[in-house]
Amino acid sequence: MASSFHWSRYLLILGVSGALLGCIMDSRQSEVSAWMAREKSQAVPNIQPLREPLVFQPVAYDRGSAEDPFAFEKLARVFQSGQVRGDTRLIDQHRNRRKEPLEAYPLDSIKMVGFMQKAGRPTALVLVESHLYQVVAGNYIGQNYGLIQNISETQMKLQEVVQDATGEWIEQSTVLELQE
Repeated sequence: MASSFHWSRYLLILGVSGALLGCIMDSRQSEVSAWMAREKSQAVPNIQPLREPLVFQPVAYDRGSAEDPFAFEKLARVFQSGQVRGDTRLIDQHRNRRKEPLEAYPLDSIKMVGFMQKAGRPTALVLVESHLYQVVAGNYIGQNYGLIQNISETQMKLQEVVQDATGEWIEQSTVLELQE
C-alpha cells in the first residue's frame, strides 16, 4: 500500500509540472509569434535589378569545300550500292587474327591506373572489372580493334578501327589517360 501511495505522489507531481510547463510554453509561444510578425513586417528585401539579356548574334558556318557528312546523296550512294565502301583491309586484318582478352571489354570500361618499365619496355597497368592487367605497345584493347601504339607515364595512344556514318571503316586515334 505504501508503494501505491508513493507512485501516486510521483504521478501527481508529474501532472502538475506538465500543466505548469504547458502554460509557460503557451505564453512563450505567443511572444515568439508576435516577434516573428513584427520582424516580417519590417523586413525589406534587397533585390538587385536584372541585367538586360545579351543579344544573340548568329554566326554563319562556312565549311568550305568539305563534303557534308549528313548529305542525303552521300548516304544514298552507300545504301544503294549495298556494299561497304572504303578500305575493307582495315577490318579484314582484324577478323583473321586471334582476339586478345581485353578486346572483350568496351574501351570506356578500361582504366589506365599505372605505368612501369618491365624488361626495358614501357608497360601500362589497366584495371578492368577489378582485375589488373599489364599491356605493352602492340597489344589490342577495346571492342574497336584498339592497337596500343605508344605508352607513356601519363597516357596510352591507341589506333582504333571504327565505322563512320556511311558505314566506311576508318582509323581513329584515341588516348587513354592515367586515372588517379
